[in-house]
Amino acid sequence: MRIQRFQVEKIKQEQKQVDLGPLEHLFEKYRGKSGNLIPLLQGTQHLYGFIPAPAFELISKETGIEIADIYGVATFYAQFRLNPVGKNIIKVCHGTACHVQNANSITDAMKDELEVKDGETTPDGLFTLESVACLGCCSLAPVMMIGENTFAKLTGKLASKVIREMKVNMDKEI
Repeated sequence: MRIQRFQVEKIKQEQKQVDLGPLEHLFEKYRGKSGNLIPLLQGTQHLYGFIPAPAFELISKETGIEIADIYGVATFYAQFRLNPVGKNIIKVCHGTACHVQNANSITDAMKDELEVKDGETTPDGLFTLESVACLGCCSLAPVMMIGENTFAKLTGKLASKVIREMKVNMDKEI
């Protein structure tokens, strides 16, 4: 619990230092247009990889929409992120086909291999683990995606092997 609180405080401090200047062009593009909130949130996330906390205040100021309402929209849609993500996002499919083929064993293996919980990012910022509803690869179940690469017919052991090989290759690049 103590570590988790420290990480949250660290993230809050890092987000306070975010330069919001690049958002100005988004405000110019969408100023005065109805239905501008989602495009503003999407644009913000495109710029930063997530929506930094200080951006909520600026979007509220620019649009006149209450921060709570903006936050409500951002947390309602799965596409929006409120925290930085890793360089590699690991999506483990938990759709029906994958679920019946034991997708939980893949997620559990990833949690063990990366030492993170579902939805978390490794401390080195290299991996974020996400369980998703469906990746549309039902005939290949169970599957996970890392970036644009799909890994099919997995077991927990095979999924862990993929991550270990990625780590080795990353070390070679350095």
